Amino acid sequence: MRQTSVISRRVAAAAVGLVLAVGVAACAGPQDSKGSDGESGADGKPRKGGTLTVLNSNPQEDFDPARLYTSGGGNVPSLVFRTLTTRNREDGAAGAKVVPDLATDLGTPSENATVWTYTLKEGLKYEDGTPITSADIKYGIERSFAAELSGGAPYLRDWLIGGADYQGPYKDKKGLDSIEVPDARTIVFRLNKPEGEFPYLATQTQTTPVPKAKDTGTKYEEHPVSSGPYKVVTNENDGERLVLERNPHWSAATDEERKAYPDRIDVRSGLDSAVINQRLSASQGADAAAVTTDTNLGPAELAKVTGDKALASRVGTGRFGYTNYIAFNPKVKPFDDPKVRQAIAYAVDRSSVVNAAGGSSLAEPATTYLPNQKSFGYTPYDHFPAGKTGNAEKARELLKEAGHPKGLTVTLTHSNDKDFETSPEIATALQAALKKAGITVELQGLESNDYSDTIHSADKEPGFFLAHWGADWPSGGPFLAPIFDGRQIVKNGANFNTGFLNDASVNKEIDEINKLTDLSAAAERWGALDKKIGERALTVPLFHPVYKRLYGQDVKNVVISDWTGVLDISQVSVK
Repeated sequence: MRQTSVISRRVAAAAVGLVLAVGVAACAGPQDSKGSDGESGADGKPRKGGTLTVLNSNPQEDFDPARLYTSGGGNVPSLVFRTLTTRNREDGAAGAKVVPDLATDLGTPSENATVWTYTLKEGLKYEDGTPITSADIKYGIERSFAAELSGGAPYLRDWLIGGADYQGPYKDKKGLDSIEVPDARTIVFRLNKPEGEFPYLATQTQTTPVPKAKDTGTKYEEHPVSSGPYKVVTNENDGERLVLERNPHWSAATDEERKAYPDRIDVRSGLDSAVINQRLSASQGADAAAVTTDTNLGPAELAKVTGDKALASRVGTGRFGYTNYIAFNPKVKPFDDPKVRQAIAYAVDRSSVVNAAGGSSLAEPATTYLPNQKSFGYTPYDHFPAGKTGNAEKARELLKEAGHPKGLTVTLTHSNDKDFETSPEIATALQAALKKAGITVELQGLESNDYSDTIHSADKEPGFFLAHWGADWPSGGPFLAPIFDGRQIVKNGANFNTGFLNDASVNKEIDEINKLTDLSAAAERWGALDKKIGERALTVPLFHPVYKRLYGQDVKNVVISDWTGVLDISQVSVK
């Protein structure tokens, strides 16, 4: 997914919105299983009916499947937009699996995973009762290439033959030859290189079907034609108020993933995070049946909640694949010397960093770049063991070997945002730890936009700065390739390969893993590659965030997966 300040690969934004736990679930586990009709209200089981209120900080802008940048289809978007594949709607690690949605399976690869063929399920319909066809999916993808509908994930443009030059159906009515629809239920994708993880990409909203006759261009977001269990009846102020009601032509027989218990979904955004948590805590009136998809509990709020058993029982806990870390630019002295980078890695006090990030309830120390979840291929390693509070002695020893027996002075660039990730609190904690090793750290705080522009510029990138990365899907591929594949270094534009690593063996291994269609085998290889790259000390992993979110007292069937790390509203019941 993306580097954020919620969840994009090429856009700096916050890991709250998309989601956007190895074995971690909410305090209230799921009370339903796939295949259950959920009609019974006995024994506290979820029932159909009622209105679910969603209280959010960020508006659901650009509610067009072409423009959305989501992971696994998103949260609110996936209530309206179905995709070829989707995330498995289950708690914990099981939820990190990709499963069929509109398609009958995860796709059939051929020609060394450069060709992927999908067959649509029978009986799929839009909200107006007309059938969903493979041509609609082809058109939906093609319109995502139009400049006026930009903003979605870039992979289809990168992967499809001819994608780099295609400008969308409004300018090129011929369409993309690399997407074939031999019949109404079959769609074939031809890629310019092997991509074993195409089933993950097929979860993005760009594979949502769009009927060409109903396409209204940039106004389509006001009333997109639903393929999911709910349709849009109100979209005010660019997604600030979004009201969804049942799509009468959606059939649960074709959709094993979405439970669609509530009759109505009322999304209200533009709210202050403190107000959201206060309303969820009080749980009065409509707020008793309310959730949030983008607002975490902060350290102070969490302390209050923890002391109240009733409130604590209404906190959902999850972990999304996301890593906060120190990044080095080896083109800038003294970070061109691996021993200096290693010294800093040894000197880091992760306990103080975790405290600065809100404490152990909201952050977990990291020594690997990949998140500690099986789907990513997590392979434990700690090349520069600093212990809990840093190894200043080892750091001084390495500095001496590097020609700095009296220590050195460096500048750490960070964001001024109070995000508990790349913010002054984290920078100050590192400053204190490195001082013990003889490293004087001068802090350079930048405002959000300036910070993002600076660290993503190949020309302006500082030598030593705070960064973070989140997953577009739960695999090592979208985690490691943008950061360490030398062919993804961008000289004129947003660059994320901060260490400017261009190692032929690393690039080759990325290509070899991408050929694998066995996702478990690929995960093992991603983990091994992470361990290998970690020896370079181009980054110093600091911590993985933990998401803690309140929900109303009438909310049932809370499901939190390792894919998103947050409550999945497609599973929620309020009756």
